Amino acid sequence: MAGAGGRSWRDLLAGRARKRRSPFGSGAELQGAALRLLDQHQNLAELLLEVGDSAKPGVQDGAEHRGVSPESFIVSVLQEQASKLGVPTATLAAKNAMANMEQICQDPASPSRVLLLNSDQRKRLTCLLQTVKDLLANNMFCRSLFCQEMWKMKEPLGLEAVWHLHSSDIVGLAQLLDRSPAGPAAVEWLCSSLCGLCEQAGDISCGDTELAQRILSDFAIVFVQHGFEQPSELGRKVEFQKVAYICRAVLQRMLAWVLDAVGKEKQEDVSMVQAVRFWLNVFNVPLYGSVSPPDSLRQFFRHTLTEVLTYNPVLKVSDAIQMQKEWSFTRTSPLLTALYRKLTGTALPLQLLVAFSVQESVCQLQQVLETHEVNWQHVLSCVSTLVVCQAEAGQLFKDLLSHLLLKAFGNYDMENMITAFLLARQAALEGPAVFMPYSEWFKASFGSAGGHHGSSKKSLVFLLEFLSELVPFEAAPYLKVHIMFPPCVPAKHRSLLLEYLSLAKTRLADLQVAIEDMGLYEDLSAPEEAVQPQAQALRDVEKALQIFESTRKIPTSVIEASIFRRPYYTSWFLPALLRPRVLPKTPDGRMAFIDSLKRADKIPSNLYSTYLQACHAMKEKVLQDASKAEPSHSKEPLEQLEADLAELRTLVVQQAQWEEVAAQLAVLSDRLRRALGEDTEAAPCSARLQVPVPTPGLAGGPQRVVDLLLTSFCQILLAASSFNPPDRQGPCLSLLVKMLCGHRNLLPALLARLCQLLYHQGPSLGAAHILGLAAFVIHLSECRALIPAVEADFGASQAVPGEALSVSEFWSSLLVCRTEESFVFCLRFCTAAAAYLMCKFSSCSREDFCALIPPGLIKKLQFLVPRLSLEARGILCEEAKSALSWSSLSCPSLNPRRASLCLWRQAGFQELLKEKAFQLSFREWLLLELEVCPEKDILSAAERQDFHHWAIYQRYLPAPSAAGGCDGDLEKACGVILNAILDSSQRLQLGACAHSRTSLSPEILCRLQELVLELRCRPKLLPGCSAAQRPLVFELLQDRLAGRDPEQGSALGQQLWRQQELLLHRRILLGLPASTLVTTCWRGSRAVLDCDSFFGFVNSELKNVSSRGYALSYDITAHFFRGLLSASLDCEDAAEGVSEALAACQTKCPVLLLSAALWWPRLEPALCSQWKRLFGAPLAGELARLRGWHSSGTRFLCSGAAFPVCDPPWLSAAFLHGAILQHSPRGTEALQRLGTGAEQARLGAFHPSALPYT
Repeated sequence: MAGAGGRSWRDLLAGRARKRRSPFGSGAELQGAALRLLDQHQNLAELLLEVGDSAKPGVQDGAEHRGVSPESFIVSVLQEQASKLGVPTATLAAKNAMANMEQICQDPASPSRVLLLNSDQRKRLTCLLQTVKDLLANNMFCRSLFCQEMWKMKEPLGLEAVWHLHSSDIVGLAQLLDRSPAGPAAVEWLCSSLCGLCEQAGDISCGDTELAQRILSDFAIVFVQHGFEQPSELGRKVEFQKVAYICRAVLQRMLAWVLDAVGKEKQEDVSMVQAVRFWLNVFNVPLYGSVSPPDSLRQFFRHTLTEVLTYNPVLKVSDAIQMQKEWSFTRTSPLLTALYRKLTGTALPLQLLVAFSVQESVCQLQQVLETHEVNWQHVLSCVSTLVVCQAEAGQLFKDLLSHLLLKAFGNYDMENMITAFLLARQAALEGPAVFMPYSEWFKASFGSAGGHHGSSKKSLVFLLEFLSELVPFEAAPYLKVHIMFPPCVPAKHRSLLLEYLSLAKTRLADLQVAIEDMGLYEDLSAPEEAVQPQAQALRDVEKALQIFESTRKIPTSVIEASIFRRPYYTSWFLPALLRPRVLPKTPDGRMAFIDSLKRADKIPSNLYSTYLQACHAMKEKVLQDASKAEPSHSKEPLEQLEADLAELRTLVVQQAQWEEVAAQLAVLSDRLRRALGEDTEAAPCSARLQVPVPTPGLAGGPQRVVDLLLTSFCQILLAASSFNPPDRQGPCLSLLVKMLCGHRNLLPALLARLCQLLYHQGPSLGAAHILGLAAFVIHLSECRALIPAVEADFGASQAVPGEALSVSEFWSSLLVCRTEESFVFCLRFCTAAAAYLMCKFSSCSREDFCALIPPGLIKKLQFLVPRLSLEARGILCEEAKSALSWSSLSCPSLNPRRASLCLWRQAGFQELLKEKAFQLSFREWLLLELEVCPEKDILSAAERQDFHHWAIYQRYLPAPSAAGGCDGDLEKACGVILNAILDSSQRLQLGACAHSRTSLSPEILCRLQELVLELRCRPKLLPGCSAAQRPLVFELLQDRLAGRDPEQGSALGQQLWRQQELLLHRRILLGLPASTLVTTCWRGSRAVLDCDSFFGFVNSELKNVSSRGYALSYDITAHFFRGLLSASLDCEDAAEGVSEALAACQTKCPVLLLSAALWWPRLEPALCSQWKRLFGAPLAGELARLRGWHSSGTRFLCSGAAFPVCDPPWLSAAFLHGAILQHSPRGTEALQRLGTGAEQARLGAFHPSALPYT
């Protein structure tokens, strides 16, 4: 009750308490006096609102210190009034509370009810609800009567008021609905209110939107809990059966509202789209949490999916056949696809918390198809959503299709048959990335005798009758599939198939589509119904070129078309392939493809001659046009282009509106087209862009245009950076580069100019140029989807043609680090590019940001920064105090090492290094290091050695393989180094690299030697252990040879590669410790030498690259004997061990002893010296025998002494041959003295290749 001046009852009490001492002796006397006063001036409705200000100061000083509370006053007044009226106190309280709520919720500006309250209404309602809570605590409030009073109102309460009652636990929504006199009226009230709430959600404040979301969430939980209760719960709650009906009906009506909005294409109405999307939040699984039972929630989702699939089934099967292409994922309403994704668990990972998985979704779809009449648009668009959004759905639908076909042919059921075809076609519409093409499915199902139709004639007739019934409604692409890949039928039933094929061809003729014009690689999932033969032929040529360039073989489809589809091949495919053009000096992929077809007699001679003449004529015309062109004609467009670029720079500096910048870019695009002489029609894009890196020449006109564009880009960037950092410069530069990428004729010249600047002129560029080019290549990488693949020809330094590169990989490959100058330039460029990237796109999400980053940039910095800065090799203890300033990078006095180190220390950059895609692996680091010219390196030899030790032993050896390391495995590290050395040397030697490195890198080879020696530092094997040390080096070399693809390159190329590879293997072996060639193992109780791995490698590989053809070179022969003697130190009897190894060599590797015989005069002094140094004893028996045979041969030639033929005789002949080479004038004469029993020795002395084992 309010007093004079609007003061509340509490204020009056407090005020009077402060003014004078109360004349009442006790609280009872005070309460009695108050009741008499209220009885004369009471307003019960206002009295219920007087509990809201219990925290006001002063009250405690007055009434409450006497034990009198406002609640007790209200209770007393209600009791007094109820006794006078003769009604229960709870009844009176309920009636007055409802009257109060009705008054509060009535908006004076609107005669009807309001859904959401204003702030004043909420404040008054809060006070009222607090009073009602107090009455409930004193059992002075009747909930059921309160509900009855609400339903008696002309206009039921608004949703927010009902929600406050529900959330305050005064009257729950379920209890309120249970007291409704008529269920349909309650449904109508709720649905209209919920629709109104959803429609208002987009036009209210942020706070009210959150409140509306909470209202919707709480009510949805009630609807699901009571509308989809399990049978066991429903039996215990018979009183809530009406509630279950209302809840289900509300959800049903709201779903119909959503589907009607989608079906009538109301999505063009933005407000309706917002309203429907707001309601779809009730299908977010996290909304229900643990409040709703999982079974109820699963039942709700199943029921909803069934209702969607069966809603308003007015479309016939014939309509679905003709219209299903319009129901693909991209063409379906986003609201409908959003609903499917929420229902089938594909919207968010959290949806998977529900057991309603994709498997259950497909099963539910199958059940609906089998038991209901369905809305084909909803069914097929749901199929598209599932196969696009769920990786598992493709296989599930294949299984479902097999099941449907099995049932169809088992019962000869047309319904299952048409369902299978519709589902297969719908899934195939989403492309081969998610489901097999329709042609593949049709071939797999009916293309072999093992298909369902092959079991009997009845099954075959069933299939052909079904296909015939489809013909009047079929689209041309599907008819083409059936004709090109007809079902497999026995010869005796061929006439049945021919009837169908005739019918299908007639239908194609009616559609004005010729089967002869069908493309080789026609895409049935394309949105257009039919592609013109000319366009399809161009697509076929591009696809065939891609296959040819990857396999270097004519595609099978082209060969088949030249035989079986001659009209299309000669009328469309060949003209598209042989379009006249200016032929490049170096044959490209198209020329190679045409040449292969010509050699295979797949191009008629007259057509080929006409093509060459037309190409020559086009070249002449281009030369004539170039000679006639005057500078004045090209000067004007260039000047206009320059002026427009200056205008763009002004707009950027002035921070103009986006619309103005976009308009200026459109003008620039037109000017650029004129400057380049482009036609208005888009030129066909070639499959790849070719850039000759050593000599990227440019014609005069395009070079001036490209230089102007690059210069203007740098100027715009620097001008904008003087006012704002990159992240606040807007999208102008991105849009500019994207516009440039749209001019396909400009791209070759643009990439060639970048090649000149980065690869050839990089060290001479200034700071501003480096900044501009760094930002430009970042934006090029951003637009990489618009740029074709690049074929970078590095000339002689590229041993074999490399794979096509993306534009990011292309410009990363231009940043080579070989000399001091190139190191400094690459460091500055990569630092600038990374700093620009991190600043420009700092607001992007983590996923989008990582997608924008060129991996080569981050990897190059991982190579450069630790190499040039000692500080980067340690563990970062804390983040840099100040981030790298973008503006500071343009300062000429900036120290590049300090700038890169500042970038390196930033936490954001260190986070990038943890991403697997950006980690520089051990192999990649080695290949970069092997490119460095040691004599021109920025590091001294000592600094380089320190860096190598840090990189190998501290960075990569202990690092896990997931981070590009070796997991602490020395053998793995040796393998990586060995392969990297060989790969680098192959490229450099086969290509004769520009810096003329034709030998193995001695420093990296030293690191390999260190690791190999460390591998040998292991505990010695105990006696009786049969295991030997693994021949690691030979395993690695053999694996490398075996891993070469025999199909790669020509036979001659393979032979040359293998020969070069084996020569490198020999160099590697010579660079490793000699003891690596021989291992030690235990046989019984003694250690023996194991040379089998080396013997096998010599027999299978090394002897094939010997210059003499029958003996190894001196260096590898001497290396083996040195290793043999060194390894014998591990034997108990070294002489015996060596003798046994050489004895085994006679049978296992004779070529090694032949080599020793050839080189013995040079080999003997070294071996004798080593043996004396190691053992100080007489030579081992077998070594002494070798020396004796050599001495016998020498004496035989020089003094005429008899020549003893030993066993084996070929070994004597080999030593005799070596002596003859040393004393050649006496050889023929001396051989005549050999006896008749020495034919083998005589033959071997002159022709060692004729000896056994050679």
